[in-house]
Amino acid sequence: MRIGYFLSCEEYSPAELIEQARGAERAGFQGLWISDHYHPWVDAQGQSAFVWSMIGAISQAAPSLEITTAVTCPTVRVHPAVIAQAAATSAVLTGGKFRLGVGTGEALNEHIFGDAWPELDVRLEMLEESIEIMRGLWQGGNYSHHGKHYTVENARIYTLPDKPVEIHISGFGPKAVETAGRLGDGYVSVMPDGDLVARFRKAGGGDKVVQGGFKGAFAATEEEGARLAYEKWPNAGVPGELSQVLPTPKHFEQASQLVTQDMVKESFVCGNDPQAHREMIDKYRQAGFDEVYVANTGPHYQGLLDMYAKEIL
Repeated sequence: MRIGYFLSCEEYSPAELIEQARGAERAGFQGLWISDHYHPWVDAQGQSAFVWSMIGAISQAAPSLEITTAVTCPTVRVHPAVIAQAAATSAVLTGGKFRLGVGTGEALNEHIFGDAWPELDVRLEMLEESIEIMRGLWQGGNYSHHGKHYTVENARIYTLPDKPVEIHISGFGPKAVETAGRLGDGYVSVMPDGDLVARFRKAGGGDKVVQGGFKGAFAATEEEGARLAYEKWPNAGVPGELSQVLPTPKHFEQASQLVTQDMVKESFVCGNDPQAHREMIDKYRQAGFDEVYVANTGPHYQGLLDMYAKEIL
């Protein structure tokens, strides 16, 4: 199993993200995930760096590492023709070591122009059309598209990588996972759920790569790590589809009032015990994942990088 590092644009400044990418390369991680957000989930996270600027910088700061967006929504806030150009440039900058992770997104990031937030079936329809557009543009030459949701007229991307960018699709419900299997070059999930992996492979995913991710909260003690996780990511305990429909960090903060520290702790690996990380990684391995990416929350990311270098990688 490949083990990578997850860069949280919602929590760390651009300088810290670059420092973490360099540290991940030195530690021996095999790739990077990076989030694509306009807002943090809650104000305590405090950042929202533009992912395409960060990918350009990281491609030069940690040039040996593959980078995957986890994940970009190419449907509402940014037109898919623009995402296609951004992804193509990222692939050129990384020497072909860029993969575009996509999903149906959250109102938190996509509502900022006042657009209506569509229901899931419509969002999946928009995602499918956006993938068609991006792949069409990556073929080179003039491209036009007149579809249900998007129009592209006489567009051409001149800066293209040697081969089209891989598209990895995120999904949690049955329809999204089946869309990933049918259309994706890979599948993205943040739950070590073997049933989802099996559904992806049965729906056409075959032996394509499956990526997963989880969060750690490195600290001197498990309790201190749990406190940091709850302080920065109380939204991790918000259930169901709320994460897709709540529109602002303030709304997530309100919903998070119903979340306890113990609820957040369930989805984090807290403290400094490498065995706890090995056990979480093994959950993903047993569920059939090919790659897993670990994020840190809180100020002690160098401790997590050092632990992985010495004890895990």
